[in-house]
Amino acid sequence: MDMVKARAPHAAPASSLRPLIAIVMDTAVSFDREIVAGAAQYAREAGDWRLYVEEEPRLRLPNLQSWHGQGILASFNDPAIVEPIIAAGVPVVAVGGIAAHDPASGIPLVATDDAAIAALAAEHFIDRGLRNFGYYGRLPSSTARWSERRGDAFIQRLAAAGFGCQRHTASQGPNDWAGLQGTLGDWLAALPKPAGVMACDDSCARHVLEACQARGIRVPHDVSVVGVDDDELVCELAVPPLTSIRQATRRIGHEAARLLDRLIRGGPDVVVPLETRIPPVGIVARTSSETLAVADPEVARVIETIRTRACGNLDIEELAAVYGLPRWKLEKRFRECVGHSIHDDIARVRLAEAERLLRGTGLPLKAIAPRAGFRSVPYMITVFRRRHGITPARFRKLERGRDIVTADDEQTGSSP
Repeated sequence: MDMVKARAPHAAPASSLRPLIAIVMDTAVSFDREIVAGAAQYAREAGDWRLYVEEEPRLRLPNLQSWHGQGILASFNDPAIVEPIIAAGVPVVAVGGIAAHDPASGIPLVATDDAAIAALAAEHFIDRGLRNFGYYGRLPSSTARWSERRGDAFIQRLAAAGFGCQRHTASQGPNDWAGLQGTLGDWLAALPKPAGVMACDDSCARHVLEACQARGIRVPHDVSVVGVDDDELVCELAVPPLTSIRQATRRIGHEAARLLDRLIRGGPDVVVPLETRIPPVGIVARTSSETLAVADPEVARVIETIRTRACGNLDIEELAAVYGLPRWKLEKRFRECVGHSIHDDIARVRLAEAERLLRGTGLPLKAIAPRAGFRSVPYMITVFRRRHGITPARFRKLERGRDIVTADDEQTGSSP
């Protein structure tokens, strides 16, 4: 991992003062606002930080001639702010928007992991039996390179699994709505169906949903759609509700603040990673991707039964009896069509219901487990760990926006 030596502060050693930190972000944007919240959480933990955050966009950057702070956290999306920030001569960490970030500057970067985001979307589609794929990205610009990176990573992940992907990049801005929808609709209509389409973010995913509606393309039956950012207002108001990948934005802000604190307090010899990429929290599944593409009508009916009854006492022997097939034959046909076992599919539906209850209710685990079809709380915790690598308690905290979790949270299976 590349490391970078700290820029020496021009102020007194941090041990003799309460560090004053400027956060140069656009708090009107939800992505930036969540990063600021993560940095603020670190400030509370540090106990002695003072934060300068200006909400007026033109004033986000303080007058560095008279400002006597000890460090800066900044979005490097605006090239105009980069030079004066570097010239301030204090430790700086770039975070979030990074269009104007130059690795040669030696400024540490903490940003989202676009490759991990794309891989999550690709695997979500592949798990649902889809074999045709598309990626929809923003109009190219210096501030939208992240869209290109996500598209590249999505295509590469699908290629590694043996699949191709068609790519469409917006050729108009959102102010030319008719033109934007026209070219997007043409592209969607020409995609082989059923298809999984990843959009670079929730806003572009909404464009996909509206173009599908205008063209009579059924979602999710013809086109399954996944966005990025999990903007709850956009996702829940979309028609149908939008599946989206939730980024660990608060963790980005927290980690950036932690590195900045090391640079401020550690003296001239401290080193920190030059680049830190934070993976997403996970995927929040909604109606826009609730599909399984299978050609076998018997398997399709089994899938429908699993979707409606998995959280009860459904088992594989009962399924085989309902459809008049020997268990081994049903298992074989199911695996050939879907790519995983009936047992795995039942577990997937039960996990999704448990996640929904953890996300949207305050029910304790002892009430969630039976409602989601798990025979006990310890078994649900085991399945959660196997699938997500975390406990249900941690999942609930992450879903509530607490991207930073203590080690104690890893040890408990109880609901907070």
